[in-house]
Amino acid sequence: MSFLEISSATKSYGRHKVLEDVNLTIERGEFVVFVGPSGCGKSTLLRMITGLETITSGTISIEGAVMNDVDPAKRGTAMVFQSYALYPHMTVFENISFGLRMARKPKEYIASQVAQGAGILQLEKLLERRPGQLSGGQKQRVAIGRAIVRDPRVFLFDEPLSNLDAELRVQMRAELMDLHRRLGTTMIYVTHDQVEAMTLADKMVVMNGGRVQQAGRPLTLYDDPDNRFVAGFVGSPKMNFLPARVVGSDMGRILLEGIGGSARLSLPFAGELAVGTSVEIGLRPEHVSLRPLLPTESSEALVGEGKVAYVEDLGAESHVHLTLTDGTAVCLRAARGEASPGTTVRFFASPERALLFDAGGLRLRNRSARTK
Repeated sequence: MSFLEISSATKSYGRHKVLEDVNLTIERGEFVVFVGPSGCGKSTLLRMITGLETITSGTISIEGAVMNDVDPAKRGTAMVFQSYALYPHMTVFENISFGLRMARKPKEYIASQVAQGAGILQLEKLLERRPGQLSGGQKQRVAIGRAIVRDPRVFLFDEPLSNLDAELRVQMRAELMDLHRRLGTTMIYVTHDQVEAMTLADKMVVMNGGRVQQAGRPLTLYDDPDNRFVAGFVGSPKMNFLPARVVGSDMGRILLEGIGGSARLSLPFAGELAVGTSVEIGLRPEHVSLRPLLPTESSEALVGEGKVAYVEDLGAESHVHLTLTDGTAVCLRAARGEASPGTTVRFFASPERALLFDAGGLRLRNRSARTK
């Protein structure tokens, strides 16, 4: 039995379905991140778990008990919101202890819990301050502290770092990872930032259009996506997609033409694709190079040509953006100074690195060899 199980969950507002047939299992102690574009339903799903939104159909269970009609206060969950939601007239101590005081817990218990939470979050010296005297990161730690003192079965975070600047976000991500390691409590985190999801998650759940597109370990989703949406959403810079058509197959390989206008590629593929079928080739930027591949890397490399549209110089490396003859955009990683805007260059890619998608965006998996 899984610790938290979501079965065929649907959420509708009238005729409008926000979530449809969501099925997901979360194990005890996992750090799970829901990620996807705005409006995909990830925050709604989080609120359904904690009871702030009702479930239209399906079930949500925690430790085998169905939570559909259980009061939010009795589910054993604690939520941290995007806005800190601190009471400006209260001290840090009073904000952290507010829920316990409303539950009429003994003063000694409250003091002990707040002291423990403040120690974990390094807030001991700030307990007498008010929110107006705190930085953004300190305010967010107070909000987390308010959740910690409740000793919940599940922590729920709804984009808690989106109001912080870039440097503080990186620092707070590290603090959340350390907090999870020390507490060992199940955590579910919502973000639209796939870099944040990749760095935090034990399990990443990619959502779009109210449905779970794929769930698994971050690097599994990066290396082995189920569809074009996951492939394009996970990774920065995002995956390149090059239209092509099937012109032949033989001996466990297929021959593709029309890539970027005129390039050809032979791919290992143990399946049946009719001649004339339209497909897309997926290539990560790090799998496309401006240098010719060595024979040990590939004997039948994809070789194309494109004009350098612009270059993003990032210090140690550059992101080179090409426009191919058919208008397809390609991004690749290169050494600093390796390419200049306005020049025409050749690019190379190994067929062993290529992923294949059908016209509907579904992954065409090669059964004879795993994608590396």
